[in-house]
Amino acid sequence: MFTALDKHMQLSTQLLVFDVLLILTILTTWLFRKRQIRCVHETGGAMLYGLILGLILKYTDRQWNKEAGHVHGCASLNHTPPSLAANITVDNDRHKHVGNQMTFAPEVFINLFLPPIIFQGAYSLNQRNFFQNFGSVLTFAFLGTVISCAVIGASMYGFVKLMVLLGQARDGDFHLTDCFFFGALISATDPVTVLATFTELRVDPDLYILLFGESVLNDAMAIVLTYAISTYSQSGGHQTFNASAFFLSIGHFIAVFIGSLSIGFSFTIVTALISFLPYLFWAHLTKFTRLSEFPLLETGLFFLLSWSAFLSAEACGLTGIVAVLFCGITQARYTFHNLSAEAKTRTKQLFEFLNFLGENFIFCYMGLALFTFPNHVFKGIFISGAFLSIFLARACNIYPLSYLLNLVRRDKIPPNIQHMMMFSGLRGAVAFALAMRDTCTVARQTILSTTLLLVLFTVWVLGSGTSPMLACLGIRVGVDPDEDKVGHASDQTAGKGTSERAASAPDAETQASHKPGVWHNLDKIYLRPALTHSGPPLTSTLPLWCEPLGKLLTSPQTYKNRERLNDAEADCSSVKLDTAGEGAREGDAEIVTHQDDLLEGDLGLGCSADPVWEE
Repeated sequence: MFTALDKHMQLSTQLLVFDVLLILTILTTWLFRKRQIRCVHETGGAMLYGLILGLILKYTDRQWNKEAGHVHGCASLNHTPPSLAANITVDNDRHKHVGNQMTFAPEVFINLFLPPIIFQGAYSLNQRNFFQNFGSVLTFAFLGTVISCAVIGASMYGFVKLMVLLGQARDGDFHLTDCFFFGALISATDPVTVLATFTELRVDPDLYILLFGESVLNDAMAIVLTYAISTYSQSGGHQTFNASAFFLSIGHFIAVFIGSLSIGFSFTIVTALISFLPYLFWAHLTKFTRLSEFPLLETGLFFLLSWSAFLSAEACGLTGIVAVLFCGITQARYTFHNLSAEAKTRTKQLFEFLNFLGENFIFCYMGLALFTFPNHVFKGIFISGAFLSIFLARACNIYPLSYLLNLVRRDKIPPNIQHMMMFSGLRGAVAFALAMRDTCTVARQTILSTTLLLVLFTVWVLGSGTSPMLACLGIRVGVDPDEDKVGHASDQTAGKGTSERAASAPDAETQASHKPGVWHNLDKIYLRPALTHSGPPLTSTLPLWCEPLGKLLTSPQTYKNRERLNDAEADCSSVKLDTAGEGAREGDAEIVTHQDDLLEGDLGLGCSADPVWEE
């Protein structure tokens, strides 16, 4: 048996191995970036190193297991004695499969590595472009994920029936819910390789935000779908339709999603307005800026409260990914602007680093698990069907929804953008974490093995082809999203696009006067003044009977900014915090155009007008 010291040395060795793999990944990334090699992203390199290590462990284990498994016969016994005493020492740990020892519990990935990855994706969203295309992003992320799950689930059920007919599976090994569970988890796209190339090449902003926004939001949607499908399965719906189980799963889906979203937004409110009681007693913390005197504490508080959103949702039986996702979006929109300049920089760098480390660690582990996971089940028909199904589902997602969106968008989604979105449906960390969570049955083991192969293929083949595909489709690169006010993706397919947009500038000014919608008013009049230093004081917008609450929630800086805010209202349709943040004077009102907001009749479908004023 291993002693405590032996186990400690074993764990240290495992961590050292992963540490070396990550060091090699970083050095390889540095070399590739220096030489401007874009054929392989760092996540692909991390997976390659994991594969090499897994192959080495698998080969060396064969030698060890061969020695450990040798059985000596009792040839000297001429007859069977009435009893036989044997001294058996259980020493399996010394001959255990080395790959088994280098495994982590699924909860490690779910609770430690995924939250920073999801939060960073939401926290780093370009708020202006995101809300400008809000409706389109939601359509692809939510409706598109449901379509993808349904198409993959139905297709895989057909392939499972074919496996039973050909004798590759027994009837009952795969349930209908297993197929839809696989459809839900594999619908979680993670185009980290593509987005890294997009960032480096500065591609068309509409393409970037549509793909980035979809990948961020559909992770949450895929996770909630897997929860709902598991609920349906546990309620008695396996092979046949069960109406009560179906409606129960729908109710569970809605409850989990809304509950998780509410927890995420609640922690944003807590983070931004944690100064409620402290302001009454010792007057410091986030919104009232006294904590900015200690940026390290400010950053630590911001990080821990954001992570608490995830843990609180999980502790309540909800999904922490949805909570931390919406927490990240709202933290970036509100709390970020209450931080000091140093804390803003630190939080950005902190989550960017954690995202980088988490992504590479998970991809490295995926490469290792492809050879070292002891219960792999590779079924040719299931794997082939999965490859066909994900491309079919991606096509049923992107092209029909793009057609419907183009009916209401002013700036259409052109065919080349649609083709690129179709090509960019990579799979990654979220799909692997969901597949790894349950490997108790043959079906779930097959799902994990197939998911690993899909991630490997999409990252290496599709991810490596991003740059050539951009050139082949003629998509704009080298675009500054903050200065790109004339060029749009639709201009790629029409030579007169620029002149048409220039001629339509008066129309844009007319559209800028749209009557603000409900969300716009709620955000501008109540949320921003309550959660930041921007906007009209709550004492002037809340009813008289709420005046004490308005005084409590309105910071002194808001009153100081009131005169400048009134001047700004004469020039633009809304007031928002400056996303640059660091260079602005503390307490000043920051002004941008209404592109950040959802206007009545717009729904963020890419129809927002261009700016019509100068600061």
